[in-house]
Amino acid sequence: MRLAKLPKFLTALTAVIAGAGAALVPSAAAQAAGKTCVTDAKLVPSCNVLWGGAAGGFTSTPRDQALKTWEKASGRTATLFHQYHKGDEAFPTKAEIAMTNDPANPRVLLLNWKIAYGSNWAKVAKGEQDRRIDAFAARAKKFGKKFFLVLNHEPENDVIAKKGSGMEAKDFAAMYRHTIERLRAQGVDNAINVVAYMGNEKWMAQKWWADLYPGDDVVDWIGLDSYVSVEKGYYHYGKFADLLDRKPKGGGLGFYDWAVTKHAGKPVMIAEWGAYHRVGKLTDKNAVYDSVISELKKRPAIKAIVHFDTKKDDQGDRDISIDSTKASLAAFQKLATNPIFNVKIGS
Repeated sequence: MRLAKLPKFLTALTAVIAGAGAALVPSAAAQAAGKTCVTDAKLVPSCNVLWGGAAGGFTSTPRDQALKTWEKASGRTATLFHQYHKGDEAFPTKAEIAMTNDPANPRVLLLNWKIAYGSNWAKVAKGEQDRRIDAFAARAKKFGKKFFLVLNHEPENDVIAKKGSGMEAKDFAAMYRHTIERLRAQGVDNAINVVAYMGNEKWMAQKWWADLYPGDDVVDWIGLDSYVSVEKGYYHYGKFADLLDRKPKGGGLGFYDWAVTKHAGKPVMIAEWGAYHRVGKLTDKNAVYDSVISELKKRPAIKAIVHFDTKKDDQGDRDISIDSTKASLAAFQKLATNPIFNVKIGS
């Protein structure tokens, strides 16, 4: 985590969404009839939305324990268990694998990997970290189960827009492509690839932003890591829609509209989301939580949401926990009970 009226466009957008593929359109009739929603080969639900969590961020608490505590507080088991790794760290770990083996509540791993840690994107793309990739490939194949893989989430914040830096936007795309193609060549067929952006209006306005995208053939899901403030007048104040619709400074499509128009047919994952107030500035978050379901029903491409929970963010000044106030926790618990998150893994 890091923290105009257009009638013709909206008409066109409606047509695009309608043609984006039945797999991305929740079946209201199926839900009403109580039909079981299941995932396909790319873990896209046939209806409804996958529910996930990451907890214990920026603390020493083991992430599996933190997630179980969060699940107990929220009242729902996370279908997606979000974890973070870098460089040569050996993963999936025993603890992560154990979370997928829980007979009562099996979970799917959502793994972030900063493969270029200690190096740079251009060097990875040139093959200088192939040993690292091959070692992961062996572990992934041994793991066997399907999992989501994000390479260097929120790359915008790491771009060095200087020729030869090895960290230009085009280098990220090349790194991503090389890694996925090599994993596939090594026989890894259980990784579902996600490219996860920040969706920040500052970065989306950069002339290099479009160069980050690695290509539809190596991307299975488009991800977004985005947050909103519940303190009126504070940075990024708003509701759930606001974290989806930030537009580039100077104009252009908001993130969700960009995803469904430029990459129609790709499922969208809100790979990190949450509502925050400054530490010590207790403010109820229920308005944000209460706005989630209506937005999901209007945005059929969103097929997964993963809450990031922590009492302090990476800067130490924002509380993104669901239980910072009693009203916040009650609203989140109500959200968690919604049947729209009922999805069975596997066909």
